This record gives sequence, structure tokens and C-alpha cells, in this order.
Amino acid sequence: MEDTVYDRLYRELDQLEQADPTLQTTDSPTQRVGGSPSERFSSVEHRVGMLSLDNAFNRDELTAWYDRLLRVLDRTAGTDLDLIGELKIDGNALALSYRNGVLERAATRGDGTHGEEITPNVRTISSIPLRLQIPNPPDWVEVRGEAFIPDDTFAEINTDRARRGEALFANPRNACAGTLRQLDPKVVASRRLDFFAYTLHLPAEQQPNSQWNGLAWLEQAGFRVNPNRRRCQTLAEIHQFCDHWDHARHQLPYATDGVVVKLNDLALQDEAGFTQKAPRWAIALKFPAEEAPSRLLRVTVQVGRTGAVTPVAEFEPVALAGTSVSRATLHNADRIAELDLHIGDTVVVRKAGEIIPEVVRVLPDLRPSDAVSVRLPELCPECGSTLVRDGDEAATRCVNSSCPAILRGGLRHWVSKGALDVDGLGSKLIEQLVDRGLVRSVADLYRLDTALLASLDRMGSKSAANLVAALDQSKQTAWHRQLYGLGIRHIGEVNAKALANAFLSIEDLSAAANESPDSIAELHGIGTEISASLGQWLGTEANQQLLNELRSVGLALEASAAERDAASASQSDQDGVLQGKTLVLTGTLPSLSRSEAKALIEAAGGKVSGSVSKKTDYLVAGDAAGSKLTKAESLGVTVLSEDDLTAMLQP
Repeated sequence: MEDTVYDRLYRELDQLEQADPTLQTTDSPTQRVGGSPSERFSSVEHRVGMLSLDNAFNRDELTAWYDRLLRVLDRTAGTDLDLIGELKIDGNALALSYRNGVLERAATRGDGTHGEEITPNVRTISSIPLRLQIPNPPDWVEVRGEAFIPDDTFAEINTDRARRGEALFANPRNACAGTLRQLDPKVVASRRLDFFAYTLHLPAEQQPNSQWNGLAWLEQAGFRVNPNRRRCQTLAEIHQFCDHWDHARHQLPYATDGVVVKLNDLALQDEAGFTQKAPRWAIALKFPAEEAPSRLLRVTVQVGRTGAVTPVAEFEPVALAGTSVSRATLHNADRIAELDLHIGDTVVVRKAGEIIPEVVRVLPDLRPSDAVSVRLPELCPECGSTLVRDGDEAATRCVNSSCPAILRGGLRHWVSKGALDVDGLGSKLIEQLVDRGLVRSVADLYRLDTALLASLDRMGSKSAANLVAALDQSKQTAWHRQLYGLGIRHIGEVNAKALANAFLSIEDLSAAANESPDSIAELHGIGTEISASLGQWLGTEANQQLLNELRSVGLALEASAAERDAASASQSDQDGVLQGKTLVLTGTLPSLSRSEAKALIEAAGGKVSGSVSKKTDYLVAGDAAGSKLTKAESLGVTVLSEDDLTAMLQP
């Protein structure tokens, strides 16, 4: 309806509710902007995991995905599959939960398992129905989709911010992400977000049998569904659809960065299943990155936590994929030589995968006659030490372990989410601590007190107390995360976990590195390079001193009793009750989270899969189990309750 009509009806409804508050319902349009700002966002577990999609960046990669899919489905090469092509909206994913047809909860994607609950903010998005517009709605519905800010609205927001002297948003996607996490829903409402729905989950008996029918269901229920979609019977039709929108996307009133291709048949989706991080039955074909020329102004260098020196090109700002870009990494000295880079050169810049800026090539015909060739410095810009480069390495490094840049990087790594996850210790505060000489090693963090921290810039007594408490709590962090936090070269989160499971303390690991390095190298996924790196690090006197200091401030650097029990169970004599068994989890369990149930299963020797197949031994089903339960029953898979599972695991 026209805005004037809507406004008149809205005012009439508002007056009625003010006259008689009992008439006000939770799905009233007047409740889209409600209440006082939230003090914090709570973490919620998704009923159905929100996995990311694998990406393809060209036709060949899309074809390779299709060929893999045929093999997974046991179809002969060249078989045609029923596919859906949908525009990939450049926004922010949301999970919407409806109970008896009324919006109950809205959450961000988060880590795919848990997200932030932002229900009051999502209520302000007028294209998201507060009540489903269908008769007799299911008991529960999970809807997934993309929130975004249209281009015209984004331009208005930035114009208004410029008028008020505020920093401009870089692009609609960033503006949308920041808006969704506003504490005041009124701010969210003022930015007029929009939403396209693209997936739904229903009780098994009501689930549509295809993606196409699911989109139709969403439209009937009152959601906006992107009209620019196509059902394709062949891969060639998908290629045509992608080629069309690669050119036509610039005429759209919102940003899109690719096409999502999905199997249409939901039964085939279940059969195809998932990898560890993405569905096999869908892929995102990203549009080719935009390129733009710019003039190179200078090359600076950054020193990372391992001492690696990274050259960074700084050039005149250019607009790429909706953002202003003026810097791009050059990786190493070899890349500089390969480009034959000179200050003042005209360089071609693009965004790799639409995200990371990179210098693609130089246009030497436009080079100034007095241009100076770019070379890496001989001395570290942070500490003045001589930079070195091993013959078999591309990286140039500062080898001064006291270098402030290395220390800052090591501290940031130690407190990062994958390591000790210390909330409240950001880069600015780390810089202060290092620059003032208050912290000279990771261990010094645990010697900080509230009074000292409160004296620093932008730190109050409450923030200081919270940080001291967070640091103290981090001493209880799992052994594998402490090992990862040490920042040993080539040891990421996965490798750290494998090492920590095999060696239950830093002493055990040190002894193995010194006496039998082959026992480390032979671990699955480790190898000689990681073993050598570990041995070198542990054999350095300064690092042994650091380990001693960490122990002195209260870090055990060893597995807890619970971790030892779990490791003992998983490495015992192959007689775990679930050894060699494949289990699938579905629905909401009464007392166990998905991650807890998975840990119990793996400790008993079992494997947790994301999809039901003939190879599935057990399905563990909780409340609101969906299509997985139906498929398990059709295949004769044994279905367990949580009580059945825990009883099976009893010693």
C-alpha cells in the first residue's frame, strides 16, 4: 500500500492500543520498535546448524563441484540434476524461529552452532512477518535468510552521517552487520533493513519436498523471496543464469556477490550430506572480482608475531566492490620482484574473492621516468635488527625475540578466541602495555593488577577488574588451547589438539621432542616439518624461560583430570562401545548440547556425521527431530534417545 495509507492506519492502530493496552499483541506493527535498549546479547544454540557454503570462483570450479556431487550421489558422469539458482545477497544471515506461527526468536549466524539473539532488532525489519500469514501454522518453523540494506537506503544513511559529522559506513554489508548489533532497536528501525528468505525447516511431515516448493511456502507465509531465481534442469542452464547475473547485477537495487546453486530435491540433499563445514549439495559461485587502476604511493612493512616481514602497498584510494581500498599486501620480496614494482607505478588492484585487496599487475608503460624500484629494508622497522631470509623460505624475518612487534603479535595471539580467549584485551591496550614496558612476555599479563590497569588510557576500575578476572579465568583453559596460544610456527588449532591428546603436558611434549621426535612426526596430520619446528622452539632457552614463568603465574600447561580421562578413553584399546560406529544427531536433546553429545560419542570411539545414510549405525533424536528421523526410519537405522545413548555409554 502507499505510504500515506500505511501511515494513517498505523496511527489509528497506535491510538487504539494506547486507549486500551489489552488490545496490543506481540505481532502488532507498533511493536517492531520496542522497549529500552538491550544491555547485552545472549548466545543461543541454533535448532539446525547454519553452515557456510563452499565457494567456486569460475566455471571450471563449478563444474568440478557438480562432478563431485554426481559421484557422491552415485550417478554416472554427465547425468542432469534438478538445480536451483538463487542470487547470493551480500548481507548478513539470520535464523528466525516461529512458535505456533508467531516470531519467537531471531539470531545471527555466529559460529554456525551458536549465534547472538537479536530478536528486538529483527522485529523492526518490516519485510519479516511477526506472524506467519498461513492458516494452521506448524508448531515450529525455522526460517533462514539474508538481512541487507538496499543501495538507495545506504546512500541516505551515509548522507545523514556525513551531515552529522560521523564516520561513513564502508559498504551496505558492514552497515547492516553493525545495525543488527545495535543495542537500541530504534536505531535499527531508522536504517530500514530489508530481508530475503531462502530456506526453511519444518516438522518432518510438513517439510516441502524441494527447495523450489520451500520458496513457494515462504512466499505464502508472508516472506519476501528473491524473485531472481531459476529452476534449471542442466548445469549448462546454471552457467547461463550465472553469466546473465554477472552482468545484470549492477542494475539491481541491492548488492549481490554471486549465485548460490543448490540441489532442488531435499531427499537428494540428505543423501549428499555435508562435509565438516559445508553442505555438499550447494555451492556459491562468486562473481569475478572487480579491478581498478591506482597509483602506488609507497610500500611500508609490517612485522608479525613470528617475525615475518610483510610488505604492504599503499596507493591512491579506489572503489572496489562497494568499498574504498587504499592498501594491499604484497606478501614477500619475491612478489615485489615478480611485479617489478616501482614507486609511482600505476598498479591494477582487485579484491580476491571480493574480500582481500591485492595488486594484480603493474602497467609499466605508465611508469614515471624517475620511478624508484621497491626493495625490502635491511633493518627491522620496529627494533632496528638486521632482517634475515633463509634460503628455502619466501619470508624475510626479524629474529630478535625482544622485538616489540613480535611481542605485540604474540600477545594478540595468546588472548585470541582460539587460544585463551581473554575478553577485554584488545590491540590498543596491548600496544599501551608493550610501549610502556609493563609487559615483556605473555607471563607478564598475569602479573597485572587492577590499579595499574585502571591507570591506563580508556580503562576504568570496572573494566580493569573484569580484565584481571578474565586473565585469572584463562588459567583454566584447556591444555590444547594453551599449546596453540604459544604461537609455535606451523602449529594451528587442529595440530595443537592432536599433540595435546598424545602428550598430556608440556614436559611430555618436551621429552618427546628431545628424545624421540619421530613419535611426534608419526602422529596423524603432524609430520616432520611440524615436529622440527616444535623441537626448535622447545630447544630455545628463552622459550623454556617463558614456560617456567607461565607455570609460576599459575598456568599448568598440562591436561586437566577430565581431559586426561577423555584422552584415555579415546586412545584406549579400540574397545570403546561405539568404536567404528557412525552416529547422527538431530533435534534438541533434553540436557546435552550438540557439542557435548558429540564429545561423548567421540570419546567412546564413535564418529558423528551430519547426514543419515545406509552407513549410519544410530540416530540420536531429540525434540522436533526433522527429516533425518524420517530417513533413518525408512532405512531401518536404530533410533536412540538421549537416555539410550547415556545408558549405552555407562561403564
